Amino acid sequence: MEEIIRTEYSEIMQKSYIDYAMSVIVARALPDVRDGLKPVQRRTLYDMMELGTLYDRPYRKSARIVGDTMGKYHPHGDSSIYDALVVMAQDFKKGQVLVDGHGNFGSIEGDGAAAMRYTEARLMKITQEVYLKDLDKDVVRFVPNFDETEKEPEVLPVRIPNLLVNGSEGIAVGMATSIPPHNLGEVAEAAMAYIRDNTLTTKDLMAYIKGPDFPTGGIVVNGSDLEEIYETGVGKIRVRGRTVVEKGKNGRQYLVITEIPYPMIGANIGKFLCDVADLVEKRQAPEIADISNQSSKEGIRIVLELRKGADTEKLKNLLYRKTHLEDTFGVNMLAVAGGRPETLGLKAVLEQFTEFQFELNTRKYNNLLAKELEKKEIQEGLIRAVDVIDLIIEILRGSKNQQMARDCMTMGITEGIRFRHKSSEKKARELCFTQRQAQAILDMRLAKLIGLELEALYHENEETVKKIARYEDILNSYESMAGVILEDLEKIRKEYSRPRRTEITDADTAAPVEEEEQETELVFLLDRFGYARTIDPGIYERNREAADSESRFRFRCMSTDKICIFTDKGTMHTIRVKEVPYCRLRDKGTPIDNLCNYTAENERVIFTCAMTELQDKKLLFVSAEGMVKIVDGSEFCVTKRTIAATKLGGADDALVLTAFSDQGDFLVLQSGDGFFLRFALSEIPEKKKGAVGVRGIKLNSGASVEGAWVIAGGTEFSISWNDRRLSLNRLKLAKRDGKGSRVR
Repeated sequence: MEEIIRTEYSEIMQKSYIDYAMSVIVARALPDVRDGLKPVQRRTLYDMMELGTLYDRPYRKSARIVGDTMGKYHPHGDSSIYDALVVMAQDFKKGQVLVDGHGNFGSIEGDGAAAMRYTEARLMKITQEVYLKDLDKDVVRFVPNFDETEKEPEVLPVRIPNLLVNGSEGIAVGMATSIPPHNLGEVAEAAMAYIRDNTLTTKDLMAYIKGPDFPTGGIVVNGSDLEEIYETGVGKIRVRGRTVVEKGKNGRQYLVITEIPYPMIGANIGKFLCDVADLVEKRQAPEIADISNQSSKEGIRIVLELRKGADTEKLKNLLYRKTHLEDTFGVNMLAVAGGRPETLGLKAVLEQFTEFQFELNTRKYNNLLAKELEKKEIQEGLIRAVDVIDLIIEILRGSKNQQMARDCMTMGITEGIRFRHKSSEKKARELCFTQRQAQAILDMRLAKLIGLELEALYHENEETVKKIARYEDILNSYESMAGVILEDLEKIRKEYSRPRRTEITDADTAAPVEEEEQETELVFLLDRFGYARTIDPGIYERNREAADSESRFRFRCMSTDKICIFTDKGTMHTIRVKEVPYCRLRDKGTPIDNLCNYTAENERVIFTCAMTELQDKKLLFVSAEGMVKIVDGSEFCVTKRTIAATKLGGADDALVLTAFSDQGDFLVLQSGDGFFLRFALSEIPEKKKGAVGVRGIKLNSGASVEGAWVIAGGTEFSISWNDRRLSLNRLKLAKRDGKGSRVR
């Protein structure tokens, strides 16, 4: 009979979510503080050892390793396993590479690895000797795999603080870990110092561990913050790339980036190149003449070709502020300790490591001691057997089966055994070998009775006794156990340590304030397709005819100025001149709508000028509904990117003309039905930019102003009208607010 159990829905959701979160945290995303590995990494390395892909054996296909790991230990998809395998083989991501990859395993610039069917892998020597050694000595607990058909180690018996050496990055549910890699030699020395004296403080330990040691090198510039970061396990590390200045031909200089910040690896290298190109386009880095990425398998080499007289220090400071050449590595030393996630400082990590090493060695030497005691028992039995070998032979010859002989040697039972002499039977009753000794005697070959073999047996027994004494001393003495661990760490340090790559400095100050930009003259060009650019005035003068024919608007401006763009919607957009790309004459430039809030689909540019020109001039506005006004230019010298330049009439009203009022003496307005009106500009009153203005021409119903021109007196100004030339200067001079004359 079914029973319905009523429970609170929120309680079920809470329990389910917590179970899921803990599963992700402990079983997938976070490393264990003991071996510094995530489950997928641990299982992959263990499976590689089980498959026999050792450092001195041939490579195996990555697909075989991934498939075997997934089938036996990690049922979470092949991509996650292969990604973990690839990362463990990339020397630019790990402080200590654990997998020897053969084939395309990706690049520092973000190129992905080849498919697993193409690549091969095997263990590195350090992985085999330091991470997987002694698994056969029962040093760690083995647990059932996901379907309980195999056994896998709970942790690997790693003999170095791998959590610090290789670092870790992972995102769990509600938490994330980010631990930087460190120098193996320094970490080993710090661990040795802590084992000798566990009262050392974080500051004391930092005498050995200077700071992170990123595989990409670089320079940590906030060294004074590291003590607090290592104390709390949380903080931010600022890393800069390393640059050198090289001399080229003709006095040229090259700023060469030879090391990059660790967070820049991958797609951020490409972004850095784009950011530098953007700085050049915006004339924020005019010192750069060219940029090229000459990086290869040998290392990073990004070359910035500089112009003559370039200030390299100023340029470096600019790159530090504006690009990823200086980046931040967020530290959150979160790991699984005691079955739960915990944020650990440097000392806490070494404390956990030390406890783990003592646990490993206790299990190891208990196992070795048990084996040596068993060996000693057998050796002593064989030695005793040699002394009574004639009696043993008589027992064996007189016994009907092995069990009868074994009972006689272990318990002195002689019933059923035929002895040649009564004295032999009496001696046999006194035998008391152990079961293990009796079996060893039964298995003994006659060759063991040769004199040299007997000597070897005695010598072997002496060695066994010495080992037992040593193992018992290690197990019973903290100093002896610590000595074994220290000796092991020292050997690892000597064999596998390498020089530090990352420099630690204390330059935790803001980069120098950017110097005021030098004011230079430029020519602004905006073509009929809406592409904007600035060019050198000298180049413009030499190619003036071609530049004028291709451009709708062009004028001179200063590099520190702003460009004002007036549209038919009555708005004004502003752009800093340095935001407009500085180009060669034939370069296309950048669409104007990419530089400001102007939208080409809904607006049309009708006038452009430099903001400095507006300070001493007045602007004329003419709308489609025939309204005109003059506005003081100073009203448009604002800091906002977009403002309303004028007030329009109805929804269909639009600006037809915006121009400087001092460009002529007369204004000519043309309506859509062919009426032209010419009147003096002096008749137009000055208004505020928020005013609609006054009527310039009387329009017939349904008509609107379609053309407006400012003309100077005494000069010829003509337009094409109805397939003929119409001279606007010869139009009858009238008054403002008239209907004008119809021209057919």
